[in-house]
Amino acid sequence: MGPPALRTTPSSPAIEEFRMTLTAAEIPGYLAGTWTVDTIHSHVGFTIRHMMVSKVRGRFTAYTAEFTTAEDPLASHVSAVIDASSIDTGNSMRDDHIRSADFFDAANHPSITFASTGIRAEDGELILDGELTIRGVTKPVALALESPAFGPGPQGGTKSGFSATVEIDRTDFGVSYNGPVPGGGAVLGNKVQIILDIEASLQDPKED
Repeated sequence: MGPPALRTTPSSPAIEEFRMTLTAAEIPGYLAGTWTVDTIHSHVGFTIRHMMVSKVRGRFTAYTAEFTTAEDPLASHVSAVIDASSIDTGNSMRDDHIRSADFFDAANHPSITFASTGIRAEDGELILDGELTIRGVTKPVALALESPAFGPGPQGGTKSGFSATVEIDRTDFGVSYNGPVPGGGAVLGNKVQIILDIEASLQDPKED
């Protein structure tokens, strides 16, 4: 039989087992080692509510990240550094405003960082806990993590990939600028959804 699904019904007996542990054998092709993120084939993006009726989407184009998959998958670790000035929302004037002191204050806080503090299996899903720092303010976050995938690279070597999402309140990080909307409301929402789609290359395989 294959590995237990990450999303099962509350009545499924697989949930009780998955909540407590996740073994390497349950992840097809799992490899322990150190991985470097391939930024060409990865996406670090976000969405935020705009004018209370739609969403603005953006991404970061410059970042570095590395993660280590441990023999015990739940002991794995990830860290990342994002260049705050690499914001790209498809509008240069808006991007310059986001770089300014009204938002990221990239001149004084050039980096957005993340460092994991643990991985846990909860209610049939994987949660990546960590500390996110924006504008010099560090807060704990919990990302919903899809089970990683592993496979051969097109030019040799080994690739892995995963996706993760988390919703944060930007005002928790001191990013509180807003503008009024005639008749009531605000230009921007406070909730920001962060979306990660990551591909990485194996650098340091661990030998048994």
